[in-house]
Amino acid sequence: MNGLKPLPPDFAATVAALHRVAAEIVAPARKPDNEIALRATPGGFGTPPFEFEGQERQVRVEGDQLVYLIGTEERRSGIDSLAGAGALVADLLPEESQLDDEPLPIDRRAAEALGAWYALGASVLEELIAEADPGDDPSEANLWPEHFDIAIELGSEADGARANYGFSPGDEEHPEPYLYVGPWTAEVAGELWNATGFRGAEMGYAELLAADDPRAAAIDFCRIRKQALGKLR
Repeated sequence: MNGLKPLPPDFAATVAALHRVAAEIVAPARKPDNEIALRATPGGFGTPPFEFEGQERQVRVEGDQLVYLIGTEERRSGIDSLAGAGALVADLLPEESQLDDEPLPIDRRAAEALGAWYALGASVLEELIAEADPGDDPSEANLWPEHFDIAIELGSEADGARANYGFSPGDEEHPEPYLYVGPWTAEVAGELWNATGFRGAEMGYAELLAADDPRAAAIDFCRIRKQALGKLR
């Protein structure tokens, strides 16, 4: 699986804009109101299907479009501003929502690149869940609107081997997306643990893009760190 391409120049600005959409529209639209975790969905991210007022619904971002599924009906809106896009799902949003009409700089190619990144992340994380050992107690692969990462928790907490495994679209310390392993409690050092800004390991977008098989490279990266954590007990 190699859906990765060189990042468009407007990638960071598009990620920042879609992060706002995730936090202020998509996550608040999910029911019940205390459920905010999102998923990788075709072409981007969104809620899992949920029940509301007797019908199955889903809200997701596909490229530069907001998509609202009500049963078998599909409604779409371009994402020009929070207020404009939010009108599509106004029946799901909390009454106190205050969405501004500031233009959102969303480039379609950059949004598609973000969707490809989340798709890769979801595929890798599901593989890690499938091959987890007894006692690893893997969590679901969630895309958290606060940090905009897609991640799982995996490994024995009692043995000090539990860690977050995730795919970030970038942050203040990282101008491009990166894969990471963040141990919960284990003290780690050495060449395997090369992260910037946190205790753990990271593999940047450029390195994955250069790999013959980015998915295989990402899985190997995670497996090696998981094995290393298991040897620390």
